[in-house]
Order: sequence, then C-alpha cells, then structure tokens
Amino acid sequence: MLKPETELGIVCGIDEAGRGPLAGPVCAAAVILPPDWEPAGLNDSKKLTPAQRDALYDEITAKAAGWSVAFASEAEIDEVNILRATFLAMRRALAGLETKPDFALVDGNRDPGLGIPTRCEVKGDARYACIAAASVLAKVSRDRLMEEMDRIYPQYGFLRHKGYPTKAHYEALAQFGPCPIHRRSFLKKAHP
Repeated sequence: MLKPETELGIVCGIDEAGRGPLAGPVCAAAVILPPDWEPAGLNDSKKLTPAQRDALYDEITAKAAGWSVAFASEAEIDEVNILRATFLAMRRALAGLETKPDFALVDGNRDPGLGIPTRCEVKGDARYACIAAASVLAKVSRDRLMEEMDRIYPQYGFLRHKGYPTKAHYEALAQFGPCPIHRRSFLKKAHP
C-alpha cells in the first residue's frame, strides 16, 4: 500500500463504517501509522475476514502512533442525515487523537470539514495504509458494539447482520417493530 508523502507532516487516515444499516450508530476512526511500519495483511476492511480484522485491530491499536474511534448515534443520524452524521463522527475521531496531525487522508469523495488540510481519496482504504487501518478500526468497533446490542435486543439478529438490511432483519422489524437503536429516518424508506 501507499504511504503518504513525507512532506505532508504527520498524516492520519480516516474512514467510517456503518452508513447503510437500519440500526445502530455510524462509526469513524482516525489512525496515524509510524512511518516505518505497516501491519502485514492490511487491506480494506470489507476484503478481510472477521478473524483477520480482529487480529489487525489488536496490532494497530498496539503499534499505531495514534488512533481514535468515535460514533454518531442513530438519533443524530435521524436529526441531521447520514452524511452529516458520518462527518460528525469523523471530526470526533480526529479530535480524539492525542497527537494532532498536520494532514488527513479521508476515504471517499466528500470533505468532512476537519479543520486541517485534507485530501479525499475514492477507494482510499484499498490504496493507503493509514486509511485501511482506520477502516479496520471503524468496522471492528462498530461490529463489537452491535454484538453488545444483540444481547440487549436479541430478537433482531444484530449478531448476524450488524443492523444491515437483510431479509431476517426486515422480518424481525415486521414482527417486533423498531427498537430504540433503529434509525427511524431509514425505516421510512426501507423496503424488504
């Protein structure tokens, strides 16, 4: 994977997980990798197995020069829309870094308004190690939260689908109605 140009100073990668689900928050992560280190097997989190993501999560959180994970709640998603809530989570993740970066590489094509120089990279999680690392932390953090939600609301099957729109999820919604972590704005336009 590519490393950011050294003249950019301290660079963090930022990515999100959970824009599409019907339930739960959206999660963003910001990661600063040491210039001489990249975890073996690092890739876009969607291309990794859960076991690979878990192993990389542990390695990244142990060895990164800086990392932070943040959420925007389902209530915030309903209030401001998913794009703005995603940008809110990204700004929170950046603010959570102990080391303040000089530059941000963000996965996607929309600038989240981070307040520091930023470059948006479409499919950046497949090209830049720092963005890929952020994608892993965001995905694992959100998945773990949805596993906790499965213990609270077991009838919805969050353990399996993590809140994404699946046939089983729609069937549970039809039977039980929404629970407190469902995104009401998504349910208005949801069709099984």
